Amino acid sequence: MNINLLLSLILSISVSMTTVLADKNMMIGSKGLPKDVNRIIKVKMYDNYYEPKNFDVKSGETIKFEVENLGELVHEFNIGNAMMHKKHQPEMQRMVDNEILFADTLDREKMKKMSKMDKAMGHSHSNSVLLQPKEKQDLIWKFENAMDLEIACNVPGHYEVGMIATVNIKY
Repeated sequence: MNINLLLSLILSISVSMTTVLADKNMMIGSKGLPKDVNRIIKVKMYDNYYEPKNFDVKSGETIKFEVENLGELVHEFNIGNAMMHKKHQPEMQRMVDNEILFADTLDREKMKKMSKMDKAMGHSHSNSVLLQPKEKQDLIWKFENAMDLEIACNVPGHYEVGMIATVNIKY
C-alpha cells in the first residue's frame, strides 16, 4: 500500500473518531427533574433578544426556566454550545422549507406528521422550546458537566442578528 494513501486513511479515521467522541461529550448538562429544581428563572423572549441577556448558574444546579414569547415572531430557547447551534440551524431551515415554521406561527399538525419521517421536524429536544407569539413553556435543565454554553434562537436569521444569551457557570 502506498504510504501517502495509508497516512491519509489514518488521518481520516482519527478525524472521524474525534468527531464522534466530541458529539457524545458535548458537555451541556442534561434534562432536569422537577423534584431537583434549585430555582426558577423567568425568561422573556422578544424580537430578537432575551430578557435576561445573561444567566448565572452554579455547576450542578437544576434550573426551571419559565419561558414566554412576548414577541411578534416565533422564537426558540435552546441551550447548547456554538457548534450545536450551527448544527441545529439547518434543521430549523428544513422546518421553514417544509412549511412547518413560519415567521409568526407553527403548523403543529404538520410538525407531528413530518416527525414520523424526519425526527428533527418534531422539534422535541429536551434542551429547547419553540414558541409562537404569546406562548409559554417550561424547560428544566441540570447544569452538570456543562461548559461554554449559550442560549440561542435558531429560527433562520435570528442567531445571525444576535438572539443569543450568555450562560456563566460558576464552579
